[in-house]
Amino acid sequence: MIFNFSNTAFSVTELTDYLKLLLEQDEILRQVWVTGEVSSANHHQSGLFFTLKDTDSTASIKCVSWKSQIAKLAQMPVAGEQLIILGSIRIYPQRGEYQLTVWQALPAGVGLQALRYQQLKNRLQAEGLFDTERKKYIPPHPQIIAVVTSPTAAAWGDIQKTLKHRYPSLHILFSPATVQGEQAPASIVKAIERVKKDGRAEVLILSRGGGAVEELACFNDERVVMAVANCPIPVITGIGHQRDESLTDLVADSCVHTPTAAAETVVPSLSDLQIQHQQRITDLCTAVNSSLAAREKQLQGLKHRLRQLRLDRQVEQEKDKLSWQQRQLLQVTTGKLQQANQLLEMLRQKLASIDPKSVLQRGYAVVITENGVIPRSVSELTIGENLVIQLAQGQVTVKVIEVTEG
Repeated sequence: MIFNFSNTAFSVTELTDYLKLLLEQDEILRQVWVTGEVSSANHHQSGLFFTLKDTDSTASIKCVSWKSQIAKLAQMPVAGEQLIILGSIRIYPQRGEYQLTVWQALPAGVGLQALRYQQLKNRLQAEGLFDTERKKYIPPHPQIIAVVTSPTAAAWGDIQKTLKHRYPSLHILFSPATVQGEQAPASIVKAIERVKKDGRAEVLILSRGGGAVEELACFNDERVVMAVANCPIPVITGIGHQRDESLTDLVADSCVHTPTAAAETVVPSLSDLQIQHQQRITDLCTAVNSSLAAREKQLQGLKHRLRQLRLDRQVEQEKDKLSWQQRQLLQVTTGKLQQANQLLEMLRQKLASIDPKSVLQRGYAVVITENGVIPRSVSELTIGENLVIQLAQGQVTVKVIEVTEG
């Protein structure tokens, strides 16, 4: 927008637009935090209008939270309450007034740190870093464990004592880090990187003792949270004695609330394992004996049933039945064999009766032409034709000298 002012006077609109440009384009005023006391609050169909003032002076500023933004406020503005407001300065041209368009409202005691914590938590949750599905499996019997904590803290001594008591043969890799103060996030990240580079650890414990909320702030730092989330080694956190979980706890594969509890979680106790082993032996013996007793009882029941069934009598009955069937089969087979022999003899006699040789034995002869044809009539013969006469014993060749029709 270009303003072309004369040397005489501004119009009201020109002046208002100029002030609007100055205020609304200012980098600080576009996103500003303001603290004060709510002196009045009025709900309107378009949003919530309220006034924020200083408690030690008469200075005040008009504020508005539009209807679409009200549900996102962490604290609803109520008259008499101290709030921290996040918003941007806007000009209301109709009245020539400026007001604060509110994006967020927090109780004054919570402060900006709580807001940043909640915003980071919401973003990490939206990215799925807290999802159960991405949690890595914690091995039940690791042999090499890495510990990241302060070398001077009581937490390191508690962890060593607990691990050696529960699992004496365990190999511990210690990666020291500062776990409090401004240098803590970078120090913790470097300690985790050392463990990753070493590559031997099967589980990593990230721990520190109890402390005030501000002393544990490093475990809500995004650098530490992402280092734990991206660590290929399963991570167990044991941070402080507070019940409130840090963001690092939420992304870790497992979390407890004390260093000792972390050490107890990462390895089993050898004494407990021995007790469990003995209990399994007892349970196994009990199961085997119970199974044997059940099978013995089942066997006795089967023997009793066999005695009641009298199988020897059934076997004799089956033998008698088979003997009778054998006799019946033999009788039927003998009858059918006799019938077959009779039929065979009848067929033999019938075949013999039509055998040409038998006919020849009775004095008959067979006449065969030179072409091997047996003539049935004299019309099939010619004068001078040679014929073969087949007798019962030998053949005779003759010549036709005369043919007589008969």
